[in-house]
Amino acid sequence: MRIATVVGARPQFIKAAPLSLELAQNADFQEISIHTGQHFDANMSDVFFNELALPAPAYNLGIGGGSHARMTGDMLAAIERILLDEAPNAVLVYGDTNSTLAGGLAAAKLNIPVIHVEAGLRSFNRQMPEEINRVLVDHLSTLLFCPTSTSVQNLKNEGITQGVHQVGDLMFDATLALTPIAAERSSLLEDLGLEPGAYCAATLHRADNTASAEAIERAVSFMVECANGNEVVLPVHPRTRLAAEKFGISIQRPGVRAIEPLGYLDMIALAKNASMVFTDSGGLQKEAYFHGVPCVTLRSETEWTETVSAGWNRLWITETYEPRTDIVEYGDGKSAQTMVATIRDWIHTNPSTNDR
Repeated sequence: MRIATVVGARPQFIKAAPLSLELAQNADFQEISIHTGQHFDANMSDVFFNELALPAPAYNLGIGGGSHARMTGDMLAAIERILLDEAPNAVLVYGDTNSTLAGGLAAAKLNIPVIHVEAGLRSFNRQMPEEINRVLVDHLSTLLFCPTSTSVQNLKNEGITQGVHQVGDLMFDATLALTPIAAERSSLLEDLGLEPGAYCAATLHRADNTASAEAIERAVSFMVECANGNEVVLPVHPRTRLAAEKFGISIQRPGVRAIEPLGYLDMIALAKNASMVFTDSGGLQKEAYFHGVPCVTLRSETEWTETVSAGWNRLWITETYEPRTDIVEYGDGKSAQTMVATIRDWIHTNPSTNDR
């Protein structure tokens, strides 16, 4: 079973690591990795392959920057050529990026089954490009791996019930495996002179928060006001850095320490030892919960609704947290094994997938 995996952005590298390693341990599978280059900065790309022990991708398309339409179109054409050459039995995509949409579309137009990891997530905000991507890919997919019962229900509400499997969360697999390694290898806190529990960790990169000088000022000021006097340590995403330069404003200011993007092990260390996390990222909302750190999401909605209902996360438009409980639906750290077993069962019940 030849599976082409399409990745392109930091969260996808993290999710791909446990599943790719599990596929590599099964003789039934051969994985062909395609890196679109959506995150082209070395600190957002190369370092993750190195730290996560992922083999170098078979293809690196180098497609990053530009408008959503230009990026997605260029990826679509390039991925299609690879799929025609490689003739995989299925294409595996992750999450909700332009790389996800391009990989899903290229496969579907060639009648290649699509496997979508993190299916069924919904923010119900169609102004977000990510929302458009995840909805379209779900409707193109043959196998849909959902992290929670909420995501399963979201698909059911849209008439999608075939091929849907609730499997837990791959990022929990990765966090369990890599947190002890980060504790051994990361010297970030020492290098930055940070005391555990005496600072806040933050990320900022969504279009809504970087589209204007006012948007950036609003987000940064909010974090400073809510940090309870603690310094906000902010690894600056390339998009955010370029936006700040374009609008002529500085992110570095009293109460905020702007630093270069971090590798995953350093990011684990930063988040795990923070007193609070501020983010507009989907993944870091969950990672904060995995580390037992309260989070404030710098958005008016979230696709990870269970982090809010369980009291570990709140939207910045609210002032209080719900009572705190555990989130059992993220699984036991064996989601990758469940996914591989499900794919194998699907092959056995659909032998025509091996005819390519």
